[in-house]
Amino acid sequence: MRLLVSALLAAVASAAPLPYYCVLNADAGAWPEILSSIGLVRQPANLAHVFVARSGTPASNEWNQRVDQGAILILEGESSLAEMFGFRRGAGFVKAGSLTDVHRPGLAIVWEKGLELPVLDLPGGATVFARERWSGTPMMAGMRRGAGILLWLAVPPGERGYERFPYLLQALTDLGMERPFSSARLWAFFDSAYRSRVDLDYFAARWRASGVAALHVAAWHFWEADPEQDAYLEKLIAACHREGILVYAWLELPHVSEKFWATHPEWREKTAILQDAQLDWRKLMNLTNRDCFRATADGTAALVNRFDWDGVNLAELYFESLEGIGNPARFTPMNDDVRREFRARSGFDPIDLFGTRRDEASQKQFLDFRAELARRMEEEWLGVLESLRREKPDLDLVLTHVDDRFDTGMREAIGADAARVLPMLDTHSFTFLIEDPATVWNLGPQRYQAIAERYHALTTHGDKLAIDLNIVDRYQNAYPTKQQTGTELFELVHNAARNFERVTLYFENSLLAPDLGLLPSAAAAVSRVERIGPKLVVESAHGVGVPWRGPAVVDGQPWPVRDAETVWLPAGAHSIEAAPAEPGPRLLRLNGELKAARSLDAHSIEFTYQSSARAIAVLDRTPRAVEIDSVPATPKSAGPNTLLLPRGQHIVTLTIE
Repeated sequence: MRLLVSALLAAVASAAPLPYYCVLNADAGAWPEILSSIGLVRQPANLAHVFVARSGTPASNEWNQRVDQGAILILEGESSLAEMFGFRRGAGFVKAGSLTDVHRPGLAIVWEKGLELPVLDLPGGATVFARERWSGTPMMAGMRRGAGILLWLAVPPGERGYERFPYLLQALTDLGMERPFSSARLWAFFDSAYRSRVDLDYFAARWRASGVAALHVAAWHFWEADPEQDAYLEKLIAACHREGILVYAWLELPHVSEKFWATHPEWREKTAILQDAQLDWRKLMNLTNRDCFRATADGTAALVNRFDWDGVNLAELYFESLEGIGNPARFTPMNDDVRREFRARSGFDPIDLFGTRRDEASQKQFLDFRAELARRMEEEWLGVLESLRREKPDLDLVLTHVDDRFDTGMREAIGADAARVLPMLDTHSFTFLIEDPATVWNLGPQRYQAIAERYHALTTHGDKLAIDLNIVDRYQNAYPTKQQTGTELFELVHNAARNFERVTLYFENSLLAPDLGLLPSAAAAVSRVERIGPKLVVESAHGVGVPWRGPAVVDGQPWPVRDAETVWLPAGAHSIEAAPAEPGPRLLRLNGELKAARSLDAHSIEFTYQSSARAIAVLDRTPRAVEIDSVPATPKSAGPNTLLLPRGQHIVTLTIE
């Protein structure tokens, strides 16, 4: 340990510390999973800026100097090193199994297994972040010391890294640790029922700061025209566009709307006990019926054309329920049209599966028919939505489909069969959004690599695959919190972002306030960061935001894509270094995949992008002239400095006053 510390102190500190960490012990525990979840990179001690000293790490006076000069030191449990900084054993023991944390005092944080721990006294000036719920004994505390940071935990954070202290990364940022990278590629589902009386401009800015690039809005609330409701949605879309956020119409067919259900009882779906299929919040309609289909298709067209949507998400267009054929009270579809079609094919009424015909072969016959019917409906509705591009050529399409590759029971339960649906990517342009099923919400973040591998094996369109994470209360026993938050959420998002082109969160309202600041870091997928002379080299899979203040040169050229705190880079490897002066106009944000950019002169910039929807460009000044692919253009604006650009791949040249 003495040699390790000496080597570390011999290293020359850079002007801006790189996001490197080192665990100073042979057994790193879960710390690599914790720290990498927000983009920190593991490196040897002589390069690191963040250090973890696990229980029993010996003291060394050299650490006083290192921390005073700016190092971040995390102290785990008891050690002579922790004691040197004032975290000393006090009197007695405490049985810890439940905590309160200052970041969310009302949240129940419950450990699966309680521990008896010694009580430690804290140094003067330490801030307590987490306490044992009943005794108030400090369990996590930290402080600034000189230019550096100390964070102490009473016990290791757990095998996965989030079992005991969900908000330890937030504590580090409270103490002054800067988040290393940012992504602006997250999508989120949005239900206006939870945000009916809020300041939409405030929330749009908050969503953008949290890395949200698109909001998928529950469109069934706006199916029928209503002056008050329509005004709310128009204001929401305008607020999002000003912040550079796309807005999609989220459809939950065969649920259409409350009024549609009430007005058309003749078209209601039926369960296997021949009752109307009002299941949970969804009220299902029989879209197999041609009259119902035409009325719903006409209503969809009216809805899409009535508002300035950027895309449509066709979500969960299959059948109930998770219990499958074992629960006839929830099993669909059993409407007359489906029964008639199946009877003509097979020679028996599927309702008999719950009476006189319970054999396995007959069940399989109907379940196969049901899965094919779901695929047929999805393709038919994709055709309906694609036809709307005649009026709205920039409309993006998303198909949300529950995972049935990782949880193979989904096909029989609800008729979802990805192997039947994915070939449609050969002939239709849409994003295939894989929904994380409720049955696996309690499993760890590593599952996203396994899910990705199974779907990539089924299609050559890996760039069209996305993942939907359900951030909600889990029905399984889950520790330390019922809902994913803090480090668990960051590990989920980070692992998903490493394996999929796009990560979607269900839903906006369930994201907890303490998590918002670090979500953009969790969603960033950086594979390399190093300093080579005066240059910072960063490599990322999908493009990334790098903390930066002042003018920048990227790959040897003045770089115009930057806001006050971040330089935004395209995918791949790029070098950044300081520029002597601002080259000209700046592109502050781009909702689209940035391919290239350059400053042409003091008044003009050029950039290339690709996007499956419209791309929103937010500038630092009002453009005087716009060319798209060398042709003068007048794109729609969402504000004096915000342009809505066409979908596809394009080169944009802007001249600023």
